[in-house]
Amino acid sequence: MIRLEALTKTYRSAQGDVTAVDEISFEVEAGQTCVLLGPSGCGKTTTLRMINRLVVPTSGKVFIGGVDTDTMNPVALRRTIGYVIQQIGLFPNMTVGENIGVVPRLLGWSAERIRKRSQELLAMLALDPAQFYDRYPGELSGGQAQRVGVARALAADPPVLLMDEPFGALDPVNREVIQDEFLRMQQSLRKTVLFVSHDIDEAVKMADRIAIFQSGRLAQYAPPDAMLAQPANEFVASFVGSDRTLKRLRRIRVAEVMTAADGAVDTRELGVRPSDDLRRVAALFLETAAESLPCIDGDGHIVGRITRTAVASRLGAQLRK
Repeated sequence: MIRLEALTKTYRSAQGDVTAVDEISFEVEAGQTCVLLGPSGCGKTTTLRMINRLVVPTSGKVFIGGVDTDTMNPVALRRTIGYVIQQIGLFPNMTVGENIGVVPRLLGWSAERIRKRSQELLAMLALDPAQFYDRYPGELSGGQAQRVGVARALAADPPVLLMDEPFGALDPVNREVIQDEFLRMQQSLRKTVLFVSHDIDEAVKMADRIAIFQSGRLAQYAPPDAMLAQPANEFVASFVGSDRTLKRLRRIRVAEVMTAADGAVDTRELGVRPSDDLRRVAALFLETAAESLPCIDGDGHIVGRITRTAVASRLGAQLRK
């Protein structure tokens, strides 16, 4: 769906040329989420902005759906790509509904179609349309505003979504909640997403593929589990951290490990969801003396149990790989 071929950006100045991005090549398949990861100044945001031509490449190519973006009008190109930034950038004089409808209005959608689409997206992002559609950005919390920013990027149903550290300014609790909402939404929408982050935990949680950048070059491009298991070099190993095995547990869901529930369960007992990752479950076992925990679905029904032994066994298997 998205292919970068030797993509390069060099900034020229009287003090000398600076190459911010140096011959980056990789491909993201349709429906996948690729996280661009690395320290500040490594070229990941510049790479993202070259995809929608907010930054013009010095050399190299970007193909979207097999089409060379050099052959497209930049404005028309951007209207087919959703874009979410950390600063959100909502228009303060427009309501939430009007903000979400900016691109559809430019594309000539009817008012009724825009309203229906906006309300659908708000509901999908756990914002009640009856409460939020007519509010102004100044009346929203940071987490609510960020969700509206995501809704605006998705309004015209673009096949590609670019996200530049969209959750970086949020507190940890809101960040986790919005990440979870986005993952749930992505399961049904299957957009092709490129996502800039500096947080390895976020990348492991969100990505189908991770591209780690080092000083403008691509250090490694791989699925999260493969990257954690076999870092390409010392830089990648250092960046992903020494607790790589525990990070790999984020890729395993409770539903993959739980067993059938047996007997009565104390309603005061701490529970987990089948969609929770095993790193969270391992932390709960470290904090409690429990030998097992109930797995509870969205309706509050107990659908199984997960045991300390099962988590330890899966952790051992990760260590042996």
